Amino acid sequence: MARGYLHLLLALMLSSCCCLHGSSSSLESVPDLVKAMYIVVDGYPCVRLLNLSGEIGCANPGHEKVVAPIVKYQSINESLSRPSAILVPSDDIIGFFNRVSSDLPYAQRVAGVLIESGTYYQNGTGFSPVEKFPQAEFAPYKNVTYEWNPIGSNIMQNHYAFPVFLLSRNSTLILREVAAKNENSIKDYPVDVAEFDLIMQTTKSGTHNSESCLKERSCLPLGGYSVWSSLPPINISSSSPAKPIIFAMASVDSASLFRDKSLGADSSLSGLIALLAAVDALSHIDGVNDLRKQLVFMVFTGEAWGYLGSRRFLAELDNVGQSVDGLNITLIEQVLEIGSVGKGMTEGVATFFAHSGENSSATMDTLNALQLAAGSFNTESIQIKNASSSNPGIPPSSLMSFMKKNSSISGVVVEEFDTAFSNKFYHSHPDDASNINSSSIVAAASLVARALYILATEGSKLSTPTLQSISINITLVNDLVGCLLTCEPGLSCELVAKYISPSQICPNHYVGVMISSPEAPPQQYADDTSRFVWNFLADRTSTPRENGSNSDCSQGCEGVDEVCVGAEVGGRGVCVLSTTRYVPAYSTRLKFESGYWSVVPASHGDEMGEVDPVWTESYWNTIGLRVYTVQSRAYDLNVLLAGIGVTFASYVAIVFTRATLMKVLKHD
Repeated sequence: MARGYLHLLLALMLSSCCCLHGSSSSLESVPDLVKAMYIVVDGYPCVRLLNLSGEIGCANPGHEKVVAPIVKYQSINESLSRPSAILVPSDDIIGFFNRVSSDLPYAQRVAGVLIESGTYYQNGTGFSPVEKFPQAEFAPYKNVTYEWNPIGSNIMQNHYAFPVFLLSRNSTLILREVAAKNENSIKDYPVDVAEFDLIMQTTKSGTHNSESCLKERSCLPLGGYSVWSSLPPINISSSSPAKPIIFAMASVDSASLFRDKSLGADSSLSGLIALLAAVDALSHIDGVNDLRKQLVFMVFTGEAWGYLGSRRFLAELDNVGQSVDGLNITLIEQVLEIGSVGKGMTEGVATFFAHSGENSSATMDTLNALQLAAGSFNTESIQIKNASSSNPGIPPSSLMSFMKKNSSISGVVVEEFDTAFSNKFYHSHPDDASNINSSSIVAAASLVARALYILATEGSKLSTPTLQSISINITLVNDLVGCLLTCEPGLSCELVAKYISPSQICPNHYVGVMISSPEAPPQQYADDTSRFVWNFLADRTSTPRENGSNSDCSQGCEGVDEVCVGAEVGGRGVCVLSTTRYVPAYSTRLKFESGYWSVVPASHGDEMGEVDPVWTESYWNTIGLRVYTVQSRAYDLNVLLAGIGVTFASYVAIVFTRATLMKVLKHD
């Protein structure tokens, strides 16, 4: 009977709580209660990366979540009275991180950082978190103090013992209100706090460099898959002498302080889009089989992290790997790289600069081809100029790997700048579609396509009408910008959906990590962008099959020179004749054996291997950020005491009631 009275009492208490706190229908389950208590914040984390020397990036300092009150970053002179989560305006990022690096007492009270989203650097100074000479250790010349990137702050190369998130636009508005509420509060409590879940496995295991974390299995190496293709396809089984190669290349990856916000619109993707558009234009010309030289197109990934793609590609050529079957480094006669070309348009005129290495005859041929291509437009709207002779050499580019490997290689890099980057957001999260001009990319693609044709024909039977027939599909360029640099339509666009089934809609061009063996099927592990590029190039560089028709590849393709395009869409795809290959992109200092990665010594005479950082990324379980309200300890203690009091009073009431009822029943 006492148990029945207890149940009745609890029911009455729950009913009264519901009456006090609102309708019971609004909190019907534990998830409803959690949703009412917590605000889940959308954001992009800065994560922990490691190299052979140590760590960079951000993480919780220990094994537990970090909880701290949210406060606004006011000025460089402000002080913190207690550990806090700092809400930093976009314009104050550099000032804040410089303060953290120089003021240890202040840094020790920074529990976490929330970076606002919004309009960046109205004063025009820009924001680039990498070095003033990015990856200078790979330069094929001695002047490594030159400032190609004058606004580079290098804050991305530092180690931060606190979590950092870049907020979405909606989350920025929410957190501003929360910080203002805390600021306007007279009392310390209640207070709104941020809870950071950015616990890295390398922190848990105590592994603080790439070699130790790979041994303890707490990290994975950075890497992905590069793609190359040839026009026309290379007949690997042919006994005919191979043609000299004209090698055109661009990069597909970018970097950022925030892992999942690495678009690199001008940093690298503008060059990639220009290259894809040039390939499309060249694929429509007649007589590609009669070209005197072989056109090969290369798209590298991992270039922002130690030139992983280009260095691994060169190593594969040395080792005659299957991924480069049909290529020979001795046949590469000229290299033409497309760098940053999204900001070359000024007052209707697109101006680009040709940066070259050695002044060889092959280099001069490339420079002359670019000038001849520019002249074929019969207008001053596209100009190509030789870069200043005061430059120490070529700017940061994949060509550095080639020249470091073999200084006699002739190469030219086409850029939008002369002596220093014109991109104010090099390798940073604001480098999005708004930072480029698609007309500039069209102009660069037009210039490169015609120059490549001139080089491939060696000027034989070259005429102005022939050059003018090589035109860029402007709609294609705009589609590529929308697909690869925006979330609407993003990777759900018709062009991408024709070839692959993307894993996400919003594109991101961070290189990622090598999850499995480099010998595993690339189609299973390559990221969305690499798989799209492979299918696009295979399609555009393909030629008709011997029987004159293409067939679906649900049962596989017959010929050794055939590949399957669009296999992800509908599970079928089409077999075409094309020489298009994936090439694994990871450090030449790494070995995969028995299911695990390990660091190996640099090969004898491998200068690039000796300075290779060997980048890795820490494992983590979950990453999250949420906001909720906490009361003071005194308040919590009072609630606890009140609960104990209610429990004790309830128990006394039950005992008393039971005793009374027993007496009444005995009397009856």
